[in-house]
Parts: sequence; structure tokens; C-alpha cells
Amino acid sequence: MSRGMNLLPFFFHHPQMFYLYSFSLFVGFEVGIHIHMCYSNFNDIIHSIINMDADVITIENSRSDEKLLSVFREGVNYGAGIGPGVYDIHSPKIPSTEEIAYRINKMLAILETDILWVNPDCGLKTGKYTDVKPALSNMVAAAKLLRTQLASAK
Repeated sequence: MSRGMNLLPFFFHHPQMFYLYSFSLFVGFEVGIHIHMCYSNFNDIIHSIINMDADVITIENSRSDEKLLSVFREGVNYGAGIGPGVYDIHSPKIPSTEEIAYRINKMLAILETDILWVNPDCGLKTGKYTDVKPALSNMVAAAKLLRTQLASAK
């Protein structure tokens, strides 16, 4: 993208050309499309989300206590990846590895292992580094623990 910065004055006056140029940089690369739904009424718009044809959708989930996943219990077939948040990034509480593993197991009761992505709710920019780093470390530890357990169960 740095090549485009030399053309910034031109792109300022021709924004459509900027978009075309930007997208052309990705031609020939395998690019995944991820979307995020934050505090949405996800269950009401699931069919529109499916029609978006994204590779992965991440959703706020921890504050809703997995209520947003009820649409999958009701038989909606969603073949792409889904990352329901495993902890609330806006909370000052740092979740333990065990708490996160418990949440992931609840999700695995609804979602297939091959479509589940493990991630926090929403972005990390509002969190303090001193809270975010241990929370992410615990999340990674929980994911590794469950991967090991699932592999040994096969």
C-alpha cells in the first residue's frame, strides 16, 4: 500500500481510482473476508448475514450469555466460520483459562469445531494493555487445552 501514498494527491481528487488501485493490490492473493457484528440483533438478520458470503463472522456473545447462538440451535445452516466472543473486552475482570474453556465448551455444544473461531468480544482498543495481555494469554491457553482434549477424544 505504500506505493499508493505517492499517489495520494491524485487519489484525493479521484477516490474511485483509489478503491480500484487498493483492491488491485490483492489480486492473486487468497483474502478472507471477516465481518464483525457488535451488539446486534443477530438472530433477526442471520439470513442476510449468510447472503453476505463472508468467510468468518465475529459477534459479541459474552454479554448476551450465548443467547445470540440460539439461532444455530434452531437449525439455521451457517457454513462459514463464526467467532462468538469468549470474554467481554470492556470488563475490567480478567477471565481465567477455566472460565474461557467453559464458555468454549458451551459453544461447542451448538457449533461444529471446524467453524468455531475463538476470539474476544469486539476490539481491543478500549482495553488496557495490563488487562488485555493476560486475558488474551488465558484465551490462547484455553483454546490449546480444548484442542488437546478434542484431539485425544478422537
